[in-house]
Amino acid sequence: MKFAELELAFAFANFDDRSDNSAYVSRSTGKTFVCSDLAGIDELPDDFDSSDDYVEIPHKNDLDLGTNLVWDFVDREIPGVKDKVRELFARRGAYARYKTFLADLDLLEKWHRFEDDRTKEILIKWCEDEGISIDE
Repeated sequence: MKFAELELAFAFANFDDRSDNSAYVSRSTGKTFVCSDLAGIDELPDDFDSSDDYVEIPHKNDLDLGTNLVWDFVDREIPGVKDKVRELFARRGAYARYKTFLADLDLLEKWHRFEDDRTKEILIKWCEDEGISIDE
């Protein structure tokens, strides 16, 4: 499968609340399928319920790509502001405040590169673990 297709399906599955969207990939073909109760989308193939070929693309938190990623970046790039970042994540809307904070430090672009690189690395590892081959 092409990584770009996996990336799109991963983004779809992580767009909203964990229960609203989901995405699956066929181990044998690499084709992705998406579902959304909220949007009324159901692209699942006819043999979906009877085959072990399909695997659900995980949520980012299941791959430690949520706040763990934030702490990895802070530890690596700005360890002296851990207490400030902890304050930002103490209430709702933390990611928006975090990104504003990074923009003020001129680190937002670096954060996005770090997040993209780590996401790609972990998704490729997940594919290897699931027996899904990726065409780079």
